[in-house]
Amino acid sequence: MDGLPVSTVVAALAFVGGTVMGITARSMHFCTLGAIADAFIGHKHKGLRAWALAIATATLATQAMHMAGLIDLQGSIYLTPDFGWLGAIVGGLCFGFGMALVGTCGYGTLVRLGGGDLRSLVDVFVLGFFAYMTLRGLSGLGRVLFIEPTNADLSALGGQGLVEAAAWLLDADGEALRGTFVALVVIALLAYCFKDRTFRHSRTDVAGGIIIGLVVASGWFVTGVVGADDFDPTPLGSYSFVTPVGETLVYLMTFSGATINFGVGAVGGVVFGAFLASRAKAEFRLEAFDDPKEMLRHVFGAALMGFGGVTALGCTVGQGITAMSTLSMSAPLALASIFLGAYLGLRYLIEGSLLGALRSSLARD
Repeated sequence: MDGLPVSTVVAALAFVGGTVMGITARSMHFCTLGAIADAFIGHKHKGLRAWALAIATATLATQAMHMAGLIDLQGSIYLTPDFGWLGAIVGGLCFGFGMALVGTCGYGTLVRLGGGDLRSLVDVFVLGFFAYMTLRGLSGLGRVLFIEPTNADLSALGGQGLVEAAAWLLDADGEALRGTFVALVVIALLAYCFKDRTFRHSRTDVAGGIIIGLVVASGWFVTGVVGADDFDPTPLGSYSFVTPVGETLVYLMTFSGATINFGVGAVGGVVFGAFLASRAKAEFRLEAFDDPKEMLRHVFGAALMGFGGVTALGCTVGQGITAMSTLSMSAPLALASIFLGAYLGLRYLIEGSLLGALRSSLARD
């Protein structure tokens, strides 16, 4: 691949990683909304533990690369001094609520599409449209006028990393503290995962969490090492599935004048991987909306996910795993907001109204 542009090589490697993610999600049922529903409504936490294992794996591998000098995480959008706390909350709530209406997250929507779900084709178009519109278009005005002015400047801390914040509080050197901080985070996550006997004996969930975590870590390597070209450097990042969906739609429409990037390759890979897995398991089948009411719910939910994912700087994968692996302040805030939004959305579907959802959420069992 020596003769290929760096952007093409990066996109090709992202496609490979995305294919692995698509196969994993489809064959091992790695689903964020399912994990949230099982935990907060069904009181079963195996899915959340698989997600926590993915975070632990990605964090350990990503931070190891940073400490080894292979990548510099300070160049990521998640660790800039401009801390968008309100965007993480508002965007997370919108994304989570929309995720409940659609029945899955942005990543899951691509997985469903690979399995032949035509409802997800509509979801992808609406999500991508609103994501790009929030990034560069009309709905971006709300983000620029009302969300971004509230951002907190954390230059005094050296950025919005949790390690930097801990170092500031302890008056210690951040890089010297990093190893201990990472160890504590990873040990805590692993303790949560493996204290449950059912999860320990679930090879599928354990394997799914480890694979997804390693793929996310590989994204940092691909962009930070393979993409570190002196003339055409690739922005440092890893897997996320909101803005890249919008970028993929634009790329497909403007192919002759566009350049492929990591996100476009990742989106294509997830759909392809899910297709391979569904065909291998004889599960591929075309599905459509049952009625206009269901379609309207999906359209509204996908629009909320597109707006929320861009406003929060990521989705369940982008903030929930990728940003968490950088130990960013925004990640736990956005992830908690996504979980709360999803819980309210699920309650809304059960109760039939937003007021009923709020009452049900606040009521004691």
